[in-house]
Amino acid sequence: MRPITHPTIRRSAARRRSGRGRRLAAALGVGALVVAGGGGLATPAQATVTASVPVDFPTHCIPPDIAGIPPIDGTTKAEITVDNAVPEVGDTVTVTYTVVQPAAGNPVDLPLPADIMTPTGRVAVGGAQSASVTVTGPKKNAPVPGKGAFPSFSMTGTFTVTAPGRITLSPGDYNIHTSYIMELDTPCTVTDPPAPVSETIIATDGGGQVNERSIRLGAGSGAAGDAVTVTGAKFTPGAAVTLAGRAGDRQTADTATVTADATGGFSGRITVDDPATTGIVAYEGDAWDAARGAGPQAYTVTGGGEVPDGSQRLTTSVRAGTLSMVQDGDTVDLSAVDFGRGGAARGSLRTVTVEDYRGGPAGWSLTGKVTDFTGPGGAAIGASALRWTPACATKPGSPSTCAAGSAGPVGGAGATLASTPNGTATGGEFTVDARLALDVPAYTAPGAYSGVLTLTLT
Repeated sequence: MRPITHPTIRRSAARRRSGRGRRLAAALGVGALVVAGGGGLATPAQATVTASVPVDFPTHCIPPDIAGIPPIDGTTKAEITVDNAVPEVGDTVTVTYTVVQPAAGNPVDLPLPADIMTPTGRVAVGGAQSASVTVTGPKKNAPVPGKGAFPSFSMTGTFTVTAPGRITLSPGDYNIHTSYIMELDTPCTVTDPPAPVSETIIATDGGGQVNERSIRLGAGSGAAGDAVTVTGAKFTPGAAVTLAGRAGDRQTADTATVTADATGGFSGRITVDDPATTGIVAYEGDAWDAARGAGPQAYTVTGGGEVPDGSQRLTTSVRAGTLSMVQDGDTVDLSAVDFGRGGAARGSLRTVTVEDYRGGPAGWSLTGKVTDFTGPGGAAIGASALRWTPACATKPGSPSTCAAGSAGPVGGAGATLASTPNGTATGGEFTVDARLALDVPAYTAPGAYSGVLTLTLT
């Protein structure tokens, strides 16, 4: 996703707040400080340690026939991340597969507009357990010029931890589906599977009974009316198994029934007609039960089906909006401190309202970074001296829930102010604030100091 940034705005302490709301940049001018005091600088927060690393692997991509060009043998750079790196057996882990640099690009001279690309793929699970996780991404992309490189994209899916120990995650095959003028696919396969391991998690034995049922889809996407193959394992031998489409938290009318063989395995097909489908499950019994089923495995409907004879298709649309923010002013006046004493110069961030009217499964992140505070005669207070305590509120009715970032230093490298996670349906309106404190050393030269806090929404 292309970050939303704007030019920074600098103001002196003598300028007062305008008080009027503006649709401004992600940049805040932090008010100048009259400094006559001191205090210790904040200790930088300890960095989060993660095993996730981006990996490169050779990829064989097949452009659509209409492009009239041969297959592309190139290199894909990708990274796998998880929402829980130390799960217990029985936990569900959300996996995000980010293709940082696809091997393929736009194969034709015609530019592609924004938001017409739907990616799907697989993540290979190895080590203590083996599985293939289907992942899908939102229909979200920046415009792609003719013969230009495809942009980075992310896909998510889930799997259930069934065994303790080291579990490895490697990027697998992926497909880029474009819906513009016609429906086209560019499948890319790992030339020499498996690809290198990008993420390793450590699972512990939670002590509970584990549901080891699992399913795998023959495809991660298809047009409405297409049938998809579902392969299952470790179900009850001889049991009737229902295959069903899911649209978020509800089951669709798309169902099929198969019978597990003597080993608990099966292979069946389900026709997916509902364009709202986001996943497919398989379960024993009369209704979906996570304890007696498997999934959902992510699935995306990419096109429409045929209209039956004697029928009329009625259509409308809900236009997707943008991700933006409104800032209540551009200057913050922090309190003064005394020379020889120092301490914290305090204030409050001007309120930022985030408006996510895009629809779809993508969340957002609002981050900030600050410059050094410059004063008279070249004196300065380092960027690491600014700390904040974020707060975030969600407007009632919003599909997403806002989470405030951690309290601590902002610094030149930056920190998260607020965010919402990816989900089946996201969006809404959110109010973001923060308490600010600048730690001023005791014998900082007297005078006015100012710095610029830049906020970036992605």
